[in-house]
Amino acid sequence: MDKYVYELTLKVRDYECDLQGIVNNANYQHYLEHARHEFLCSVGVSFAELHTQGVDPVVARINMAFKTPLKSGDEFVCKLYMKKEGIKYIFYQDIFRKSDDKVVVKAAVETVCVVNGRLSDSELFDRIFAPYLK
Repeated sequence: MDKYVYELTLKVRDYECDLQGIVNNANYQHYLEHARHEFLCSVGVSFAELHTQGVDPVVARINMAFKTPLKSGDEFVCKLYMKKEGIKYIFYQDIFRKSDDKVVVKAAVETVCVVNGRLSDSELFDRIFAPYLK
């Protein structure tokens, strides 16, 4: 059984690469964040609308392990699954190169919720994420 609850396919753009011809390390955080935002959209949550309601999910910590570099034009898949620990939602996100299914990045992204300016548990996320928590 697949542990992942969501996946998003993307393609490397030329300007994301550094002088060595590989994706600059900072761009992987963009890929991971975009996948999390698209996951929220897929479950009917608008990141921008959350903010207008006083709910701001924020990244508290990221741990990334770089395994295989991506190059311009490579297609890749961002996959994620999640767990809850206390008030943290931890997104385990892996990126795979589509051409050979090699692991590119393994990441754990810890997020917390700020509700009306205060660090807090989120009943909304508890309800929405319940079917996806491992």
